[in-house]
Amino acid sequence: MTETLLLVDDDAAFRDVYRELLAGDGYHVVPAATEPEAAARFASSAARLVVLDLMLPPSGRPEAGAALAERFLAARPSAKIIVVSGAGETPLSLQLVQRGAYDFLAKPVDPDVLLAVVARAAARLALEDRVAELSLALTSQASEAGGLLGASPPFLEARSLCERAAPTDVPILITGESGTGKEVFARYLHARSRRKDRPFVAINCGALAPALLESTLFGHKRGAFTGAVGDALGLFAAADGGTLFLDELGDMDPALQVKLLRVLETGDVLPVGASRAVTVDVRIVSATHRPLAEMVAAKTFRDDLYWRVRGIEVALPRLADRVGDLPVLAQHFLNQGRALVPRAGAATLSPGALRRLEGWAWPGNLRELRHEMQRALVMAAGRGEILEEDLSPALRQPVAPRSDGAASAPEGTTLEEKITALERREIAAALAATGGNRSHAAQRLGLSRQGLLNKMDRYGLK
Repeated sequence: MTETLLLVDDDAAFRDVYRELLAGDGYHVVPAATEPEAAARFASSAARLVVLDLMLPPSGRPEAGAALAERFLAARPSAKIIVVSGAGETPLSLQLVQRGAYDFLAKPVDPDVLLAVVARAAARLALEDRVAELSLALTSQASEAGGLLGASPPFLEARSLCERAAPTDVPILITGESGTGKEVFARYLHARSRRKDRPFVAINCGALAPALLESTLFGHKRGAFTGAVGDALGLFAAADGGTLFLDELGDMDPALQVKLLRVLETGDVLPVGASRAVTVDVRIVSATHRPLAEMVAAKTFRDDLYWRVRGIEVALPRLADRVGDLPVLAQHFLNQGRALVPRAGAATLSPGALRRLEGWAWPGNLRELRHEMQRALVMAAGRGEILEEDLSPALRQPVAPRSDGAASAPEGTTLEEKITALERREIAAALAATGGNRSHAAQRLGLSRQGLLNKMDRYGLK
């Protein structure tokens, strides 16, 4: 990536010579001659490298240049500020380095020294970028493969059931509303199974037409249908020895359900247009947001297939049923979102923004929360704290509607019931925010540790 460098000096000859010199080394150089011009160019550019002369018009005072350097660092902490000063400003330059400036050079500036210092600063930026990328990648991998986040009872129950079922080959049916993380749980299962070193293959059964879904799952032989110019392995064969994740199984065409049932019962896959079946060893994990039991009763889903895929059912809770997990989940999605928002730094939620999140019904569940946090990072424009005004307009309404039509006030009708519900939610939120550390949660709530334990027992919190 070509780094943008802001070159600030009131000496036109210096700017011209060093602009050409730095451009020759591959930097995109943005020149500025005065303090106001430098501030404007810094704000409008993506410069993370700055060569800054402290003696600038209109004041011509080095203290004004030092204040400008500090403003740059406050607005863009990752920027590398290289201060250029006369011999008389050396103490001030050293103070700036102690406050976060990258280095300082005394006039007259040796061209080779300038190039070397700038190259070192650019290399440091590249290293910091790589560390940030690796950190985000590790966070994403943790979420996908085993770092499921949350401490609410319904979530912990689902995760515990997954962990117990993972080492087996019993079919798993994951149910829950759209956006509750069904594929993440499926990958979590696979990563803890004896098949973890074999393929994990996923297919959305509602995304393809029945004929195309059949050939995609089972494969086909050359000439089996128009466009079949060669043999093709199906996903069952691709997942041999591993896990096949059938997402949105409830959307599968009834005629194809019969063929799927045959494969699940025998392990024999017959590609479209083939005369001989192929035997595969595949662990089936299915998922749906549809009520399969009701569909069986309505004759729109085969009862024999339902009992075949429903070896163990893992029901995922709505986000609205795990409000106490919101702080840690929102922070996790903020950390992930930095990979999509250039120059976004580490950000946390303000108390006001968190209250807005806790008052929303989250009809889109985790998917909606993830996109909301990405939007908030964009609106914050590099600010380190997400404020209420960074959230979507709907979330900033005085009372957020719930998906069931009720208001977002605490549960219950009497004052005592409402206070009880609110206290339980605050304890769950504190536990989630502290990663389950009871001592820290107690301190956060202003309780003794034993007092917190007593309340956790009363409310059935783990």
